[in-house]
Amino acid sequence: MTHHEDAELKRLDRLTGTWKVAGGAAGQVTYRWLEGGFFLVQDIDLEQDGRSIKGIEVIGGERVFGAAEPSADLTSRFYGSEGSTFGYVYEIEGDTLTVWGGEKGSPACYRGVFDADGTTVTGAWVHPGGGGPPSTMTRIG
Repeated sequence: MTHHEDAELKRLDRLTGTWKVAGGAAGQVTYRWLEGGFFLVQDIDLEQDGRSIKGIEVIGGERVFGAAEPSADLTSRFYGSEGSTFGYVYEIEGDTLTVWGGEKGSPACYRGVFDADGTTVTGAWVHPGGGGPPSTMTRIG
């Protein structure tokens, strides 16, 4: 598959595949490139506090109607089976993945660190006023 040549977007390639998720939410997520390589899609099937969380998330540079270039930030939109829609900004620096809730610099974010071989990401969501439960993703496919 041909991928878009944006260096920031290409850093997300290390997420592709299927991951087992454990911690505050448990289940499985799969990241895959949409044809053309401009967007990474996450298929989500988790359970948290007895609730099923199923949905998709589309991650990439937002190119609004009429824009010649995509946004500098890698934004995403999550669409859930309960009707929820959430926006995020993705960033990978070195081995650290940050997913900002809403906008870059938000007080709500997930920070996780890839292990040396890229098969585990360990981190937690941070919320205003305190931390969140730990979360570990382990590559299973």
